[in-house]
Amino acid sequence: MDAHKSFLLTERCADSVQELASWSVATFNAPLDSLAQRRVSAVLLDLWGVSVAGSGTPEMDQLLSAWPCPEGGTPLLGTPHHSDPETVAFLETVAACMLELDEGNKHAAGHPAAHVVPAAVAAARLSAAPVPGPRLLAAVVAGYEVAARFGRATRTHPGWHPHGHWGATGAATAAALLMGAGPRQVAAAIDSATGLAQVAPWGRVLDGDFTRNLWIAGASVGGLRAARLALAELVQNTGATQHTLGGLVGDLDTDLLTAGLGDEPLMVTQGYLKQHAACSYTHAAIDILATLHEAQPWAIEEVQGVRVRTHSLARPLLARHPRNRLAGMFSLPFVVACALANGRVDPRTMTPGTPAFEAAEEVSERVVVTVDEQLDAYLPRLRVTEVEVDLTGGRSLALAQPNPIGDADHFPLDEQALRLKIETLVGADRAARIETAVAALSESPDAVRTLQSMGPLAR
Repeated sequence: MDAHKSFLLTERCADSVQELASWSVATFNAPLDSLAQRRVSAVLLDLWGVSVAGSGTPEMDQLLSAWPCPEGGTPLLGTPHHSDPETVAFLETVAACMLELDEGNKHAAGHPAAHVVPAAVAAARLSAAPVPGPRLLAAVVAGYEVAARFGRATRTHPGWHPHGHWGATGAATAAALLMGAGPRQVAAAIDSATGLAQVAPWGRVLDGDFTRNLWIAGASVGGLRAARLALAELVQNTGATQHTLGGLVGDLDTDLLTAGLGDEPLMVTQGYLKQHAACSYTHAAIDILATLHEAQPWAIEEVQGVRVRTHSLARPLLARHPRNRLAGMFSLPFVVACALANGRVDPRTMTPGTPAFEAAEEVSERVVVTVDEQLDAYLPRLRVTEVEVDLTGGRSLALAQPNPIGDADHFPLDEQALRLKIETLVGADRAARIETAVAALSESPDAVRTLQSMGPLAR
């Protein structure tokens, strides 16, 4: 930071937020490069495919049976329902979180896209004039960058889950840009969005409390509302983010917010696409089990035990005996047991009451997880995990992996693999309709009309 800048934390925070806002406006007004274009398209295909799949779960059916949907012409993906843009944005975000399959970013330690995209689409739908597809894509890229940088710069207190707070900044950025905000108003929207963040305790997640599935949705809609406040000139960028993300939620490194801005690769190109229906902190262990089994197949009866050594990000995930899908997806012993018993961790094997879920529960006591803080030295670039499988006859197989497969730095999913993921989740016809709409956005004069062409994609 330049010597003339104030050392007062709120002023430093306000300066960093203003710099992010100015960069966002410039990015929004410039063409995306080809890499960003391809990656944001992949992120949208993944998010909307996962949202459609999440809308088909029994839990989502239960929610929709009790959730009032005001009349409107906007289709709710994966359902026969229609409502207003803001209600649809909220409920689609809930659906996106349902199966733990949405895109994430290890640098942000969370899910920027699920926070940003629904707010951006809602802002486009609420716009009085048509929003061209390239403008929507640029707003998503800018919002993703802001959200991911806040995720990277915020070290949350131990009790906080990473959903529903820092991501609101990116939602506010994307929405404000699409509403015609300038740099000062975008900065105000970012700053005020953190005052609308969700309370997100880890304990709720581990208990399988459905509240957790609403956190990102609340933050996304909160970002949309913060943008409205900024456009109404009711809020300013005062650096109040330092009191929320930097005070209540954790510690905020204001210098890290803008470090390398414009020089580092865009955050949207650094994310991961998920293959397994569970918290990303479990994925490397699942991958390793599959690799070991492929190299030297075993029968489940031969497995005496599985030992997992991993980083401290996974420390909250040590509980056993989950009572529902959500708790299961955040139990590392259970998820590894699911992979061991069923050969995969997907929406079907993670559905309570099924033979696959019961089979995982039966073998979960054979899984022992150890958190080794020495592995934290590699974070966030590497999420190192080691797995050792003890078999009958004194045999033992072991392997380590630096990141989950699907990470931008470790065998990222290509177009064919992503297409297969979405087809497996929602079927070839619905996957093709989503992919066609996403591909058309880059040249669409009206993003909303292009998205409407997907239809509701109901079952």
